[in-house]
Amino acid sequence: MATLKVDTKKIISNVKKLDKFLKSKNIQWSLITKMAMGDNIVLEKLLSDNYLKSLHSIGDARLSNLKTIKKISPNIETIYIKPPAIKFAKQVVECADISLNSSSRTIIELNKAAKALGKIHKVIVMIELGELREGVLRDKILSFYEKIFELENIHVIGLGTNLGCMYGIEPTYDKLIQLSLYKMLLELKFEKKIPLVSGGSSIALPIITKKFPKEINHFRIGETAFHGINLQDGSRFRNLAIDAFDFSGEIIELERKENVPDGVISEANVGHAADYDENNIKFTFKAIVDFGSIDAEVSDLTLFDQTVKFVGTTSDMTVFDLGNNRNGYKVGDLLHFKPNYMATARLMNSKYITKTIT
Repeated sequence: MATLKVDTKKIISNVKKLDKFLKSKNIQWSLITKMAMGDNIVLEKLLSDNYLKSLHSIGDARLSNLKTIKKISPNIETIYIKPPAIKFAKQVVECADISLNSSSRTIIELNKAAKALGKIHKVIVMIELGELREGVLRDKILSFYEKIFELENIHVIGLGTNLGCMYGIEPTYDKLIQLSLYKMLLELKFEKKIPLVSGGSSIALPIITKKFPKEINHFRIGETAFHGINLQDGSRFRNLAIDAFDFSGEIIELERKENVPDGVISEANVGHAADYDENNIKFTFKAIVDFGSIDAEVSDLTLFDQTVKFVGTTSDMTVFDLGNNRNGYKVGDLLHFKPNYMATARLMNSKYITKTIT
């Protein structure tokens, strides 16, 4: 059976190493747990380590996941990392101590919900710096803050930006220095302190080792903590573990077959296949493995055995070419893969994949 193995000890080790590195740069950070997909066992194992409770906060983009985190560890600081839907204002205030926002109308509703619940809700206002995702437009920043600074049950603790997630805009020094300048402008204009300048997510980490604005003092990190990689070039980030996740599929059929399909090719197929040369007919060993495109995109998986090649996939089965099968695979054996961020998230979210969590 297709199985995802999760080594939470390696994730916790990565968190500790990242925390030491970031503290040396006077940077606080939020651990983003989206990749755990609200899995009770994974979150319990992570949050049972007291070290994680010393981080600035634990964040997620799903309210149900934050509710799970609060149930496991009620006193831990939580952060909702996407602009809330107005209709969920009450739920946001209930399960998130902090939220990222880009709509004054939404913040006004959060203020109402916080007042009704007898709480003070903290917000970080997101600024648009070119990624064209969430963020207040730069020419509207002053008027935006003027609307929200006086809300009684809202505490504005920072401003931030999100770069690299949609178009891949790099979080350069020039981009981040703009964020620093807006902090200075707002503090001078309104005579209020803004303690946090949230410089981005995992993709922004490499810039810390280069020229870096000292005012940037907060990050929201998920992928690098879980997968240990430098998102800008795919290499290992510092000395972090890159093997906390192992995905394997079981070979359910293995036969020596042609590499060119036989018959009229229609548009009725529901999967996709690798290109083939119809003039190069030969026989190789083909293995059918027990997962398909419903579970993960093959392009998001990296085979450990580089001699094995992708042939094609359908909704719940995938075919690989073993060549002459020099490694002696047989039915019942496993093919192992390294999942990337999207594959890990989908596999964690799939009810059809067995999870082994240590």
